[in-house]
Amino acid sequence: MDEHAERHDAEEAPSGADRLVAVVERDHARLLAVLAAETRDITAAEDALADAYERAVRGWPASGIPSNPQGWLLTVARNRLKDRYRSAAFRTSVPLNDETDAAPATAPVAATAIDDAPEPDEIPDKRLALLFVCAHPAIDPSVRTPLMLQTVLGLDARRIAVAFAVPEPTMTGRLVRAKRKIRAAGIPFAVPDRRAMPARLPPVLEAVYGAYAIEWRPIAGVIERGSLSAESLALADLLAELLPQEPEVLGLDALLHLSAARQGAALDALGQFVPLDEQDPERWDAALIARGEDLLLRASRFGVVGRFQLEAAIQSAHDARAHGIDVDPVALRRLHEVLVGMRPTLGARVALAATIADADGASAGLAALDAIGDVGMERFQPAWATRAHLLSALGRRDEADASYDRAISLTTDPVLRAHLERRRSRSES
Repeated sequence: MDEHAERHDAEEAPSGADRLVAVVERDHARLLAVLAAETRDITAAEDALADAYERAVRGWPASGIPSNPQGWLLTVARNRLKDRYRSAAFRTSVPLNDETDAAPATAPVAATAIDDAPEPDEIPDKRLALLFVCAHPAIDPSVRTPLMLQTVLGLDARRIAVAFAVPEPTMTGRLVRAKRKIRAAGIPFAVPDRRAMPARLPPVLEAVYGAYAIEWRPIAGVIERGSLSAESLALADLLAELLPQEPEVLGLDALLHLSAARQGAALDALGQFVPLDEQDPERWDAALIARGEDLLLRASRFGVVGRFQLEAAIQSAHDARAHGIDVDPVALRRLHEVLVGMRPTLGARVALAATIADADGASAGLAALDAIGDVGMERFQPAWATRAHLLSALGRRDEADASYDRAISLTTDPVLRAHLERRRSRSES
């Protein structure tokens, strides 16, 4: 081999640091879930894995990248945990996995020091169990989604705190307390059986959907849009991969794909909000739509319709414009009616009123809105924005302006506020 070819191969070969980054990005959650399942101590597993990463950074450049980096990291982390739990201060009744006793954690960190590390295909996938741990009834519902994002997706507390608009120390404290609760309560790292699944799966799906729903966050006057959408979509994909026989899991994954397909068209070139019915379908992501439609079709084959499948069907009806098909307002109204019958939340009832207006006229929609009568309507911004739009369509300008003012006062997001202000100005002209 000539000198040029040797130099080219050296440039193409990934460094130890690059290989470690690739392993961490792809396999961190899987390795963490395995370690945590063996001890029911997420914090200790995180510390042990971090120690293994540090040893890899120090050892791989000098000794070479191991042929089985995942197994190497898992074995080093397990040895670190064994040292921790052998000490009197951290004695635990939870048995450690004794598959590997190849080298103590203090041994030299050569890439070939651990010969009996499990092959990647032999490492069990405990990520689904970790999701159910995070959604356990003993865990405060407000921290379930952040806990999933940190343990399963590897987001740090700072990013999660920004996404949920709370100070980083506050979020860190919540996550630490939740992990302590898991260890103290002895929550098992196990996927519920079929009998328990219906009761335990909904919190997992709600948490993933809740993460996606946070699409707009004002941060120092700047909007960070979709800060959790990619992460929640990854969680939904993981659930669909691990639970392919659960129609509501497929429905949730379909819903997120069909919704995410339109994210790129929600803002125009000036950064102004573009309502769904005004978006250019050419800017929608065709691959995401196709994936969502396939998931929805797979879910429908089980013959059991749930909330997330209905919501996915609603998004599919909107996405029909990507195929040159006009949205059918009557079909859309019917889907919303079924959804309200199944899950009559305030948001679902306001959305139904809006679709009634599209199908039967603004007067019918306004009547449906007035009929809701929920005490929460007074502070529910979408209700006031919908009312303002319908009153404007009916030419009731003064009432429309008052509703726009109320909607604007309840809007903390400057992009959405600017959109409503433009709508109000148009209603005056």
